[in-house]
Amino acid sequence: MATYLITGGSRGIGLTMARMLSARGEVVVATARNVEGLSPQAREVAGVRWVPLDVLDAGSIESLPERLATVGVGAIDVLINNAGVSSIARKLDEVTAAELQRVFMVNAFAPVLVAKSLRGMLEAGRRRLIVNVSSQLGSITNNDGGSSYPYRGSKTALNQMTVCMANELRAAGCTCVVVHPGWVRTDMGGPEAPLSVEESAGHLVSLIDRLRPKDSGRFFNYDGGAMPW
Repeated sequence: MATYLITGGSRGIGLTMARMLSARGEVVVATARNVEGLSPQAREVAGVRWVPLDVLDAGSIESLPERLATVGVGAIDVLINNAGVSSIARKLDEVTAAELQRVFMVNAFAPVLVAKSLRGMLEAGRRRLIVNVSSQLGSITNNDGGSSYPYRGSKTALNQMTVCMANELRAAGCTCVVVHPGWVRTDMGGPEAPLSVEESAGHLVSLIDRLRPKDSGRFFNYDGGAMPW
């Protein structure tokens, strides 16, 4: 039995991974901005320990270990930085400073700050694994369409900073990777996406189970294949 912390766990892929991991007997802590306002689907997942976290608030991230202590968690084996947002700005003329700051904070900066806040708890765990949920849209190699400046840029930044963490934390026994969850039928992915939430989450859980220290610093597709930077 291992302890997993999933940010953005109240819906979509995060909630489905929480359900799968809890069902097999893992200790699962999931975060949501408004724990009091959880959906019935989230509340019915047995065994999940819900903790409030606002990834747009650096203070909320910094104080996360204190709230984890209140639900009996002192060490974390696997951190899954799943919380993310899309962007309403698509073209250059639509980009604003406020939109860039919002999207980069949630998608790029918050995962790094969460890892920093929880570093001691991760190093106290057994697996010491950080999984940052990125996107194929963060791949510079695959960018042949332009557009979506804040979203693409934030995921590219997340990829770079994950490699930084992999290099810095390797000596402490931590494994840090980024994963593309696939194009999934969620609020963000839309109804035309080929993967169901269950398919994506199932593949991601299987991939996370297989990750080892030698994989640190890599960018994975949801099925375990390599993604181009």
